[in-house]
Amino acid sequence: MLKDTYANPAPLGLCAFGMTTVLLNLHNAGFIQLDSMVLAMGIFYGGIAQIFAGLAEGRKNNTFGYTAFTSYGFFWLSFAALLIMPKLGLTVEVSAGSLVAFLTMWGIFTLLLFIGTMRLSVALQLVFGTLALLFFLLALGDYSGDARIKTFAGFEGIICGSLAIYAGMAQILNEIWGKEVLPLGTVSKRKHVTYEPLPEPIPAS
Repeated sequence: MLKDTYANPAPLGLCAFGMTTVLLNLHNAGFIQLDSMVLAMGIFYGGIAQIFAGLAEGRKNNTFGYTAFTSYGFFWLSFAALLIMPKLGLTVEVSAGSLVAFLTMWGIFTLLLFIGTMRLSVALQLVFGTLALLFFLLALGDYSGDARIKTFAGFEGIICGSLAIYAGMAQILNEIWGKEVLPLGTVSKRKHVTYEPLPEPIPAS
């Protein structure tokens, strides 16, 4: 078997997710407008770069990383599409009810992935835990129409994105220095499981 010499794609995915999340939630917290800067980051870095990271994780036989990065990459692309498509006349503006359903489903998905992080690291537990809370807060804000909830969600989202950036940069710096420069709080060493195909049935004589 050939030795796996593929670079670790997780820092790319985490930094792409984290930086884009921070910028979007600077808007939710009321610091900046939702303009082309946020959408461009969502499409190219939060979206496409995360998908690349997810595909690379798949090559490394990391099902969790493959599922998470590709899913959130397409989340950012779909989020951008929700804003751009109505401007192009392709569909009507998304309703509040539809947006609540969209955010709630992503919250449930993230909460289930959070369970998986219990076998990975404390850093990822914090990222996915705060992300699940972020989705539910945003859904609650749209459901209730209370702007204060959306603003609070913005601050919480900035924390979530910052944690993701930390987790990504910690992996880079720890690899460069060959020691733990920034702790990740490793819980256990996850072993990849390869499932062998079932043997062909023996034909009856």
